[in-house]
Amino acid sequence: MLSFIRRLVVLLLLISNLPASATTYELPDNPGDSLVGDQMASKLYTTAKYEDTLVDIARNYDVGQIEILLLNPGVDRWLPGEGTRVRLSNLRLLPDTPRKGLTLNLPEYRMYYFPRHAEGEKGIVKTFPHSIGRVDWRTPLGRTTIVRKTENPVWIPPASIRAEHTANGDILPEIIPAGPDNPLGLFAMYLGVRGYLIHGTNKPYGVGMRVSHGCIRMYPEDIEELFPEIEIGTPVYIVNQPVKVGWHQDTLYIEVHPTLAETEAEDEHGTIPKQTEKKYLARLKMALKLIQHANNHQMPVLDGEALKDALQMHNGIPVAIYKRPAMTQTDPASLSIP
Repeated sequence: MLSFIRRLVVLLLLISNLPASATTYELPDNPGDSLVGDQMASKLYTTAKYEDTLVDIARNYDVGQIEILLLNPGVDRWLPGEGTRVRLSNLRLLPDTPRKGLTLNLPEYRMYYFPRHAEGEKGIVKTFPHSIGRVDWRTPLGRTTIVRKTENPVWIPPASIRAEHTANGDILPEIIPAGPDNPLGLFAMYLGVRGYLIHGTNKPYGVGMRVSHGCIRMYPEDIEELFPEIEIGTPVYIVNQPVKVGWHQDTLYIEVHPTLAETEAEDEHGTIPKQTEKKYLARLKMALKLIQHANNHQMPVLDGEALKDALQMHNGIPVAIYKRPAMTQTDPASLSIP
């Protein structure tokens, strides 16, 4: 019943084009499974209006800018055109991290929040798009915690950021007061890594891109929803997982995103230029290692074409690449190395 209600909410949003809040999924019944979302609506679309841009649509459906461009490679970012079908994502593989607190998967530009739930109660995960640090201001990786929360934060720009702005002819004041024009937005959560925050923004069109000085920026409506749910001490896992592999029942899926190192070399639609062929092969090597690990350290007979397409497109759409035979999960005939 709950799944039906969530599908209905998604469909109503598609009809009304109202701004969405966090995308919420039920956790898999099998703790070893990783695919979340609605199998009955694995391909989800909305229709652009005359005045829409892809950036508008991304925010309406809680999607980041790079994500919606990868999902719609043939659609113009600024003028998609009235009546154009715009694809949205409704299936995801959970990152390979503990399912508690917050996980930020940087190549995905997406956060996963696992609220606490009582024993025997169905767990959920909420996801939000976010921005990450630019190449020259990288967001740090690793495990940390939320150490402080502030509503209506005041921003004191570090000397390094003020110097950068000054070099570009933009003089920043020493203190920027709280309010809608503050770059931190109206809510801020401070990480245990000094100088790094999860916060709102006064420039929401940049959410889902590499635009910050290392902090994590969220849509204003998203952090407003998340802020009261997060407790001091909540664990935060910041990871770099451009390739994710996981099960849904007896089917193995792969989900591929542009790697952080390649993002600047690729075009806005994620196409792999010929000069990055070596990086594609490195991505393939990474995928095969994850696949083998997921399948009890045995290499299954894969759908090679599906795997190749997923690695080349790297558009974040989960793709089925192997199905265990129905007779038994441990049938030796189901395992072989090509």
